[in-house]
Amino acid sequence: MVSKWEGYVDWRNRPAMKGRHGGILAAFFVLAVEVMENLAYLANASNLVLYLSKHMNYSPSRSAIIVTNFMGTAFLLALLGGFLSDAFFTTYHIFLISAAIEFMGLLVLTIQAQIPALEPPHCSPTATNTGCGEVAGGKAAALFIGLYLVALGVGGIKGSLPPHGAEQFDENSADGRKKRSSFFNYYVFCLAFGALIAVTFVVWIEDNLGWQWGFGVSTLTILLSIPIFLLGSSTYRIKVPAGSPITTIFKVLVAAICNKFFPRKPSNAIMNMETSPSTSKETQDLKFLNEAITSNPLHRQLECNTNQVEEVKIVLKTIPIFASTIMLNCCLAQLSTFSIQQAATMNTSLGSFTVPPASLPVFPVIFILVLAPVYDHIVVPFARRVTRSEMGITHLQRIGFGLVMSIVAMAVAALVEVKTRQVAIQHGLMESTDPLPITFLWIAIQYLFLGSADLFSLAGLLEFFFTEAPTSKRSLATSFSWASLAVGYYMNSVLVSVVNRVTGLSGHAPWLIGPNLNHYRLDRFYWVMCVLSGLNFLNYLFWARRYKYRSSS
Repeated sequence: MVSKWEGYVDWRNRPAMKGRHGGILAAFFVLAVEVMENLAYLANASNLVLYLSKHMNYSPSRSAIIVTNFMGTAFLLALLGGFLSDAFFTTYHIFLISAAIEFMGLLVLTIQAQIPALEPPHCSPTATNTGCGEVAGGKAAALFIGLYLVALGVGGIKGSLPPHGAEQFDENSADGRKKRSSFFNYYVFCLAFGALIAVTFVVWIEDNLGWQWGFGVSTLTILLSIPIFLLGSSTYRIKVPAGSPITTIFKVLVAAICNKFFPRKPSNAIMNMETSPSTSKETQDLKFLNEAITSNPLHRQLECNTNQVEEVKIVLKTIPIFASTIMLNCCLAQLSTFSIQQAATMNTSLGSFTVPPASLPVFPVIFILVLAPVYDHIVVPFARRVTRSEMGITHLQRIGFGLVMSIVAMAVAALVEVKTRQVAIQHGLMESTDPLPITFLWIAIQYLFLGSADLFSLAGLLEFFFTEAPTSKRSLATSFSWASLAVGYYMNSVLVSVVNRVTGLSGHAPWLIGPNLNHYRLDRFYWVMCVLSGLNFLNYLFWARRYKYRSSS
């Protein structure tokens, strides 16, 4: 007799059956869709900073801030997608809704790029910033409506698709857990594969045929991802929503505070057994939360059991790890902002072929495509034999290695910018907008380090939050990986503004302002990032060394 998967249904809301639902085939559809989704998103995000500066007449620093805010919002909205997947809908339905929203946003951007009347007047390269009017009015409204519809759709997909794929494996078996770990590695691989097509083929189309064609390719791609996802419907096992995870967290916190400061005389033992059922024992971590467990709460709605309290403890203990990865993602924001603008000021020729600056992320992407299978099939099995543990390399070790790589990347970026600035001065090109006589391949060095940081940190974070979170909160918890990216992008915008304000005091020229990137002091900015990343790594070590994995708690 075929047994059921407890807590799971199929796409028609019938009980999911073992041997019929879930497994590698179901996860394959998720990975295929992720290639298409990331292609559609990154094709525009990677080149957006140039689109805004050249077609919408924004300054380089203003363009960088718009891009980081857009990408930050997209990743932050993953929390909404994860919350809705856990609480009311399912990962299956949230993906379909989100893909439709992203399609509408890309359609708006395609129409704007196609119709000249919806763009501001074109500015010549010799025009000053004041002479080039930024996009405004209804044209600006169309731009930002399109961008933030895309952000909303991307957020929903990022919050639902990774947990949907991870849920296809049986966590109660060692084989299922190993396959789930491989899924996260190949999820990042598929992200990179979609990015490879985006930053080569689609970016070439945008630069040579026009942005309307680039947006059009992205629009068609996200539209095609929907029927491909639906093709796997009969294979999926879909987790049943368990109600709002945020409600439980707030209830435990409020109950602990109320019972601590407004204690009431407890009822008899029998009442306690009836009102506080649990299948686990109270732990001594975050002991103040144990105050939430009482037989006589101030209000019946504040009644908590041991399971609820322990689940909230798990969530709270992951917050310092989450916070420690924000600075890393602030560094990763450079991949789509100043690094691309730097490359645009350099010689981007390889023989007779000219490489579009927005295609620079191809270097970390190729590195990830090579490293991800090597890591999964060679490094991890070797580590498992050496450590005689199921994980081999722990999630926190992977994240820590990513943090170290981000520190090295910022140091390399600073040194490369020093060299670039020296070339501009030696050839008298500080006031010119002509390409500098230095190859863009110097920028590729920092991209390789940032690519390795991205691979280790993102895959480690996704698996860490998914495996450590309570079953009812997994989609929301996994979304914290993307929220870390979001806060990192926002922090990058804040850092740029703070650095300009501080360095502009006493009549000095701010480091990161003006239409000519040759005047920027990016070298100093990158050294600041390097120092902050080093301090952040020390903070991470403090929390990581004290963290106890859920399985060992």
